[in-house]
Amino acid sequence: MTRTLRVELGERSYDVRIAPGAVSDLGEATARLGAVSSGVIISDETVAAHYGRAAGEALRAVGLDAPLLTFPPGEPHKTFATYGELLDAVLQCQPAIDRRSVIIALGGGVTGDLAGFVAATCLRGLRFVQCPTTLLADVDSAVGGKTGVDHAAGKNLIGAFHQPSAVVIDVQTLGTLSDAELRNGLAECVKHAVIRDADLLTFIDHGAKPFFARDVDALSELVARNVAIKAAVVAGDEREYGDRAHLNFGHTVGHAIEVDADYTLAHGSAVALGMLVESELAVGRGLLARDAADRLGDVLERLGLPVRRAGLSAERLGRLMQRDKKARAGKVRFVLPTAIGSVTVVDDVTDDALREALQRIA
Repeated sequence: MTRTLRVELGERSYDVRIAPGAVSDLGEATARLGAVSSGVIISDETVAAHYGRAAGEALRAVGLDAPLLTFPPGEPHKTFATYGELLDAVLQCQPAIDRRSVIIALGGGVTGDLAGFVAATCLRGLRFVQCPTTLLADVDSAVGGKTGVDHAAGKNLIGAFHQPSAVVIDVQTLGTLSDAELRNGLAECVKHAVIRDADLLTFIDHGAKPFFARDVDALSELVARNVAIKAAVVAGDEREYGDRAHLNFGHTVGHAIEVDADYTLAHGSAVALGMLVESELAVGRGLLARDAADRLGDVLERLGLPVRRAGLSAERLGRLMQRDKKARAGKVRFVLPTAIGSVTVVDDVTDDALREALQRIA
């Protein structure tokens, strides 16, 4: 079953197509953009081994002989150095790229961010197509146009807003994911439920077994519901001046935990812990009922995501959050839930409140 959702952004609007086997349609999706002179596929080495040939064949079927450029997998390689190497390789492609060339991002969130940043900056901006292959990228990073790389000072500090021209999601690629990688994406699904849709949290909780069994229908429904939330938020606030900040629930603390762990902790695990800490902050301020915070923790635990982490320092995390791109005028902004399905943004969390919240998950 094919599902198509629209991200409404005026002249930058694009479709998100969700279907089993959609990698084989990647060529047609690229050709439909019109006036395409050439393509370049960017993927990490692991994903390229699984899907690089199929993606290349799909593009050749519409007359595009797109070279495949690869880089080592993982967050530690989402750097300015890797970006520079990929940009060099793109500019050396034969036949030479031009303003009508299209970059195809084939892989997870790291690939999408890197390839999107290459597209945003090469020849002052090329079109690009997102073909995510992880649940995390399906439901979050492939939609919305955030591209970039990490810096020693923090995560995603160098980048640009650059919307894809199309998103092609093949849910069958989730069959090659480990359970740990699937959990990464489920953490982002839980985030969407907490900020916008209480019923989605129930669906996620009840659907854990079919998700981990890689049931295509269940995963298609999960991806579609989450993409619909992300698309609506992005359409209402593309550049994060207002409600798009709600998508940062769990990420203010989560990104700091991720950096503090030197990226040895998976993004989804860090976000899960971040959501719990930010929920505890909400409970401490009287914004969120205790049972709602406990329910969130129960769901995360049933999904196999971490709900405890020892050794987190409020002072150390505080310094990292001060450097986070979400801070404004030196104030760290936190997205706090007021109920399952609703959040608010605050910028006056004290060190003592953070310390107490961290202690709750120690």
